[in-house]
Amino acid sequence: MLRTAQAALGVSVLSGLDKSFAAAEPAPAGTGGKAKAVIYLYMAGGMSHIDTFDPKTGVTKGYKDPIGTNVSGIQLGGYMTKMSKMADKLSIVRSMTSKTGAHQEGNYMMHTGYDRRGTILHPTLGSWAQHFKGRSHPSLPSSVTIGAGSANAGFFPTALAPVPISSPQDGLQYAKPTVGEDMFKKRLSLVNEFDTAFRDKFRSPEVRAYTEFYDETINLLTSKDLEAFDLTKEDAATRQMYGNGFGQGCLLARRLVQSGVRFVEVTAGGWDMHTQVDGAMERTGKGMDTAFSALLTDLQRTGLLDSTMVVLGSEFGRTPDINENNGRDHYPKVFSTVFAGGGVKAGYVHGASDKDGREVADKQVTVQDFIATIGAAMGLPVSEVVMSPSGRPFTVGDRGKVVSELFA
Repeated sequence: MLRTAQAALGVSVLSGLDKSFAAAEPAPAGTGGKAKAVIYLYMAGGMSHIDTFDPKTGVTKGYKDPIGTNVSGIQLGGYMTKMSKMADKLSIVRSMTSKTGAHQEGNYMMHTGYDRRGTILHPTLGSWAQHFKGRSHPSLPSSVTIGAGSANAGFFPTALAPVPISSPQDGLQYAKPTVGEDMFKKRLSLVNEFDTAFRDKFRSPEVRAYTEFYDETINLLTSKDLEAFDLTKEDAATRQMYGNGFGQGCLLARRLVQSGVRFVEVTAGGWDMHTQVDGAMERTGKGMDTAFSALLTDLQRTGLLDSTMVVLGSEFGRTPDINENNGRDHYPKVFSTVFAGGGVKAGYVHGASDKDGREVADKQVTVQDFIATIGAAMGLPVSEVVMSPSGRPFTVGDRGKVVSELFA
């Protein structure tokens, strides 16, 4: 259908806007959620908890000493020099645990709350939110992934899938007509003329959805809201504050939620640090430190932090002990995630690992709890059972327990 639209009208949009299936009717939203939008910062590869948000001073310390923060009693890893000034905005969970230390399985679970299975695809949080709450904006998508994110709707209709953006600098590519306005209108008129008889004869939901696709495409093409994807609208100082690569993705995320997109995921790779963890942290860790701190600063400056929850996570942690290659290996037994804004407590640490970062010592949080907590923050009815097309029951976070202690 996308190729048909491009050939017939001279347009192209991404598959996340495909309306070949009708979206589900929104169900009543849950109560208590303060987050109107969520930005999920995903550290792909397995972020070292000890070198970032759960530093140690003993045999597992690593290459840098812990550093103090602007909250008494909270320390961060030595690479987190900018985030150390943001601790008064954070809720740090130091007691995460997962059942898998494999990348694909862990990544899938940290996006869906479910084990990866060959028989079904589970929705990610942006799709769950659109199912329950409907569209968040009349022309912009309700959810977006920036980088190598998980852009699928699971067992929901494809219309609920996030729109994938591969490069924040390029934004939403191919979203402008490739022909002039007069030719565009002429082609649209011809398409409507050819399709009228078919639409009149076959009045099915699928055919109606096909027509809606063209209507929404045109709406998007002619909307000034497309500027939300254009980073050149930001001043040079703001763009520089965020840093490169992942940082520009965070800036785009801020622009999108500011414009009405409900859920944005930004992925940063480079965290699979089996060798030379010190050098890798100097590059990847400090890039995250710069971007995360800039995002929180910018959200506060624009008045969005109270209504936007920022979440940072990874598929697992890394081994407390440095290996023979001066790196750290996969470690799902205990790791850290971070929450900020959107109604969560500030300057708070939830749970703990033991003195060497090897085991959960207090207030264990599962991946299912993590997903359910984000859903609850968005006001989703996380305990409500939704039946898949195959007749199987599912909930947001696979019946995980909401970590209510995180909320102010």
